[in-house]
Amino acid sequence: MRIVFAGTPAVAETALEALLASDHEVVGVVSRPDTVAGRGRRALQSPVVVRALAAGLPVLQPARASDPAFLEGLAALEPDCCPVVAYGALLPRPVLDVPRLGWVNLHFSLLPAWRGAAPVQRAVMAGDDVTGTTTFLLEEGMDTGPVLGTTTTTVGPRETSGELLGRLAADGAKLLVATLDGLEAGALVPVPQPAEGVSLAPKVTVEDARVRWDEPAFAVDRRVRGVTPAPGAWTTVVRSTAEAGEAVERLKLGPVEPLAPVALATASAPRLAPGELLVQGQEVLVGTATVPVRLGEVQPAGKRAMPAAAWARGARLGEGEVLA
Repeated sequence: MRIVFAGTPAVAETALEALLASDHEVVGVVSRPDTVAGRGRRALQSPVVVRALAAGLPVLQPARASDPAFLEGLAALEPDCCPVVAYGALLPRPVLDVPRLGWVNLHFSLLPAWRGAAPVQRAVMAGDDVTGTTTFLLEEGMDTGPVLGTTTTTVGPRETSGELLGRLAADGAKLLVATLDGLEAGALVPVPQPAEGVSLAPKVTVEDARVRWDEPAFAVDRRVRGVTPAPGAWTTVVRSTAEAGEAVERLKLGPVEPLAPVALATASAPRLAPGELLVQGQEVLVGTATVPVRLGEVQPAGKRAMPAAAWARGARLGEGEVLA
């Protein structure tokens, strides 16, 4: 089939690579407009645009999907089908109607669970044991279209959302190609999503990534892994000094590890209040609503990431200092 691929971030590039290696003909790519960053206000192309240009493909980057020029340019490519992965904008009905077989979206959850922008992060934060990928026909609603195919996988007990997304991107790319093969052969029948089991996955904000030490250790662990690597878990260190009084410093956190119940069975095991810090040799513990957690890598503001013990030595942490 003639296909026009729509996608923007690096995770979508995995699917584009699979499509370029498939029997289908990629005749164009749709992506979000270039971003502007840095002091020189330099334009930054998305990973999908970079790959598309390297492959010599025409690229459409409409500021709005409703732009008449975009509709005209898409129609001129005469796609049979338009696969889409993390494009980043809703598509209006005239655009959806261009390809004769519709738009096939690859979503990183088992729909109708986790509809929205951050399905993998929300699944990890919720402690899901099983997740997967879904291909479905796009409608004007948010991830509501009929399902064409799925894959499933278990979520590792220490897996971050970034690690899980990498696995799902590879699984989903294979599923997307298989779905297009099935559509071309007329072998797939779209199945409406069930009304039960719907959950939403809104974009994870910086405030969502702030650790709440008054939550149980398992919830702290899930939150940190769910927002790693982006936007990144963080907390603040409250320090009291004779010179400056109380000072608050921001600290980014890598994945943490709740202490196992067996480690708490001895009389010398630490009992820490939520947010209370304890430096023990080469480990730094923080109290939660249940058992303490062990910090892994941390990153103070303006500095590189480092092991928590190295940070604690450099910061000269004393008694009574807490993470808030």
